[in-house]
Amino acid sequence: MTLPPYAGLLGVTLELVDGVPEIVMPFGHHVVGRPGYLQGGAIAGLLEVAAVAAVRHALAAETARIKPINATVDFMRGGRDHVTRAAGEITRLGARIATVTAVAWQDNRTRPIATARMNYLIERATG
Repeated sequence: MTLPPYAGLLGVTLELVDGVPEIVMPFGHHVVGRPGYLQGGAIAGLLEVAAVAAVRHALAAETARIKPINATVDFMRGGRDHVTRAAGEITRLGARIATVTAVAWQDNRTRPIATARMNYLIERATG
């Protein structure tokens, strides 16, 4: 699976954990906000990459364009200077719209640093 170009700027990698895509972002100067903490935009970007990876994984057998409709990000606690992971879960996959919830965490998945709800327009190839 190919990640979007923005993933390269964040320095993220893709891992399959129990067959589900998980995005891993190392801490570094490129994602620092205030000293010792992740920048909020980097966290939001990580969540978006995780959501897109979940949709692409679900549509692996199809050719489709995925376009964002909207996104809501909830920041729950500051992301510290640790590796951050994120995963998306599709809550609805329709003919034209996908709804995804994404979660970002550091040491413990049950203590997320941020969550997001995102909707995507799916343009499936015809023919």
